[in-house]
Amino acid sequence: MKKLSQKVVKLLNKKSLKISFAESCTGGLLSSSITSISGSSKVFTIGFVTYSNQAKIKILKVPKKIIMKHGAVSYQTCLAMVKNLNKISKTNISVSITGVAGPKGGTKEKPIGLVYIGIKKGNKTLVKKNLFKSNKRSLIQKATVIKALNLILSFTK
Repeated sequence: MKKLSQKVVKLLNKKSLKISFAESCTGGLLSSSITSISGSSKVFTIGFVTYSNQAKIKILKVPKKIIMKHGAVSYQTCLAMVKNLNKISKTNISVSITGVAGPKGGTKEKPIGLVYIGIKKGNKTLVKKNLFKSNKRSLIQKATVIKALNLILSFTK
């Protein structure tokens, strides 16, 4: 993961791009993976851990009706998170993460390992649905961060 984070910081630096994160189930792991790299202060501006629905609503301005209708772990919530993060942070790239890391809390519709990752760069926005096959919380969180870092790389090239 460290090599991947270094690659991201180096690429963002080279292109003079700023990045911001809104994390839920990863609890700041994505932000931590970037800030552990020397020189990250040139590219990383802000990271929110909006773990509760209230935080998503109050800080990221996710409409309450979206969470009530679709749930915190949904395409719609992830999309609202990344779009509003982008407005708040005014960064070139914004990334949002919401999911079920387990080992409890999964349902048939939203199983453990279901994670949405949103990314916005300019007027291009993408939300990817992922289903990580693990019941280990830490493995799901790490896999999510790796997926997010790769998404940033492919979106930035």
